[in-house]
Amino acid sequence: MATSDKILVTGASGHLGRLVVQHLLDTEKVPAQQIIATSRKVEALADLKARGVDVRMADFAQPDSLVAAFTGAQRALLISTDEIGKRLESHKRAIDAAQAAGVAYMVYTSMPKPQDSLVSFAPEHLGTEQLLQTSPMQVTILRNSWYFENVLLSAGQWLATGQAHSAAGDGKLSHIAREDLARAAAAALVAEPAGKKILTLTGSEAFTIAEITNLVGAAAGKAIEVIPVSTADVVAGVVQAGMPEPVGEMFASFDANIQAGLFAEITDDFVELTGREPMRFADWLVVNKAAFAG
Repeated sequence: MATSDKILVTGASGHLGRLVVQHLLDTEKVPAQQIIATSRKVEALADLKARGVDVRMADFAQPDSLVAAFTGAQRALLISTDEIGKRLESHKRAIDAAQAAGVAYMVYTSMPKPQDSLVSFAPEHLGTEQLLQTSPMQVTILRNSWYFENVLLSAGQWLATGQAHSAAGDGKLSHIAREDLARAAAAALVAEPAGKKILTLTGSEAFTIAEITNLVGAAAGKAIEVIPVSTADVVAGVVQAGMPEPVGEMFASFDANIQAGLFAEITDDFVELTGREPMRFADWLVVNKAAFAG
């Protein structure tokens, strides 16, 4: 990396973005003055500012704020937003602003196989990838597998009831720690750009839902039984829990994607990018036991 290059990270107040900035500082040893951290909530970046990082406001709903935020950056990480249904529009604004500001290299956090995926928001990732593929920038697309941390959304209920309702069947999931994905993003940001590149970042193992619940139960000292259900049952259960139907449809689409084998791929891309093995799920459970087992 040219030592004068400035690197911008969007969504730096989020879980992934903050970890990426920390890995740029501590793992990749990028000087703080060469890092730009952006967020809608600049006050949430006070700790990074204290380390010498340039913190800026960037609101994907305000294009003018984006051009100002990207100005001076040569490299940028576009972390996909959490506004399902509005992602593609927001991402286009960010990509346009980055190009206008002179960003030459962009890294984007996508998802596995968006062109084939049954996940409800996959078209937004695919659309963003297509925008980047036709842009003049050099690009690395990181197709990130599901986080280990997503287990925390369900583990409490599994352990409380001793049951896990799933429509995923015997499909497998090659999930990975968020920390590892942040490490990989930092490595991609400092790597030599190579045109348009796609990497699929996965764990080193793939598990069925039954295997995942067995590992969670073993870590917590409790048995969990998987109850097979239909995707319609998943939607109904989420709605019954008080959440909107589109949220239920999203969760059902996750299970359908696992059942179809579209989250099962294991690659060496993480190892080749970072030079290290990803954390194993069993080890992650030990480290994070307090978060799901009390």
